[in-house]
Amino acid sequence: MEETNGVDSSKMDMLRVWIHPRVLTMLFLGFSAGVPILLIFSTLSVWLREAGVSRSAVTFFSWAALGYSFKFIWAPLIDKLPLPFLTRKFGRRRSWMLLSQVSVMVAIVWMGLTDPTQGESSLVMMALAAVFLGFSSATQDIVIDAYRIECVEESLQAMLASTYVAGYRVGMLVAGAGSLYIASWFGTTRELYDGSAWSMTYFIMAAVMLVGVATTCFIDEPTETRSTPYQYGARQYIRFLLLFIFAASIFAACFFLTASTSVWLKEMLAGGSKGNVKLIGFAVETGRLFFALVMASVGAYVSVLAGLADKRMVQESYVEPIRDFFNRYGGKTAILLLLLVGLYRISDIVLGVVSNVFYLDMGFSKNVIATVTKTFGLGMTLVGGFLGGLLTVRYGVYRILFLGGVLAAATNLLFMLLAGSGNDIILLTVVIGTDNLCAGLASTAFVAFLSSLTNVSFTAVQYALFSSLMTLFPKLIGGYSGTAVSAYGYELFFLMTTAMGIPVLFLIWLAGRLVHKEI
Repeated sequence: MEETNGVDSSKMDMLRVWIHPRVLTMLFLGFSAGVPILLIFSTLSVWLREAGVSRSAVTFFSWAALGYSFKFIWAPLIDKLPLPFLTRKFGRRRSWMLLSQVSVMVAIVWMGLTDPTQGESSLVMMALAAVFLGFSSATQDIVIDAYRIECVEESLQAMLASTYVAGYRVGMLVAGAGSLYIASWFGTTRELYDGSAWSMTYFIMAAVMLVGVATTCFIDEPTETRSTPYQYGARQYIRFLLLFIFAASIFAACFFLTASTSVWLKEMLAGGSKGNVKLIGFAVETGRLFFALVMASVGAYVSVLAGLADKRMVQESYVEPIRDFFNRYGGKTAILLLLLVGLYRISDIVLGVVSNVFYLDMGFSKNVIATVTKTFGLGMTLVGGFLGGLLTVRYGVYRILFLGGVLAAATNLLFMLLAGSGNDIILLTVVIGTDNLCAGLASTAFVAFLSSLTNVSFTAVQYALFSSLMTLFPKLIGGYSGTAVSAYGYELFFLMTTAMGIPVLFLIWLAGRLVHKEI
């Protein structure tokens, strides 16, 4: 009888966790975070191609991704700067959340009001709107991540992570497949392009963001931030903001003004050879990006020395979060954890770069790809996310992180089987279902792991740094995926992506032993 009561009690505790107000809140905030990203990339690409914009011009919009990759740079602003009126009304986190969500809506409407068929100037305006959307969306991500970590204790982080991932995926589905269905319903096609149909679609997507706005208005401010004082005067905050604007201006100037130089450098290095053009172009553009970042950093450093911003404030914003992380874990363990953060998703991200091309090469139609990989795949990701949340609460972060690492690498072997079998819809469904189930489980455990590394005193900055780092190395390596497939074929490429996950398992085991004595 006691065992039965224990089981009933355990079930009731789990039920209470699932209906916890904060857990449900993250479902809606995750949805709000998932809507904007595809409106910049895949959905916008379809719109531009229907409008007759060249493929080379479409790549112009890749600049919008910079906001997601380098959001840690302005995360300290969100920690340090109070917003006039909004901070007093809504609090430290909710004020920035509301501002970012309204900015996302403004950016989407701006894109909807822009007609890409009206020449180069309209494309520039569309690109500026997309960059603004990327910046606003990345800002929303920073605030929601900080809110999630601060609003509940660590034991509930896995459940919040699972509902956040679920909401995010649903938001992506609405903005991706949903927007395409809406645009088609309004009557636009590649043969009969109708710009007003796309405008109405984007206006509807802006209205969808009201889900996030309403959630922000109804939720409470995290207890951790209610009593957080703003320690500086208005003049110091303004100087701090001006420092960021100055550094951002240097970055933009260096990046845009070196465009012609990068073209000349790529032509010179290529020397008429077509074989290494992509590799050279990638290297030059990466160097151009990092040059702009270095110049912006130097400009900011010199400005601080010159007294443009309060030196102690800048140190607290940028230096202390990093110093805190290394002080808490020690140098060697901290580096180990950062390596794990940067490499955990390497297997699935590198494979994901060529996945759609692979499906097409196997002879699957676009409708089959959309139905199986998007709709069915989303459902399996949600199941995996909820399963990951339950298992993480039951067995601990590092054990499920290790399980997720094993599954993420092992499921790539199924793609080898699919590559050898060709156009087999049943096998495709099995592969996609298994892969997305495991990816959902691994993602939830990984988000909970990142949350556990974060100190609530530096939530926004540290988590923004971790989340930027987690895709940086895999994306850099993923840039060579097409070249690797051309050289070795799909089967050997998938085997290589599986092998990439093996060192990650060692990092997880070692981190678990050093940090929490798990595994």
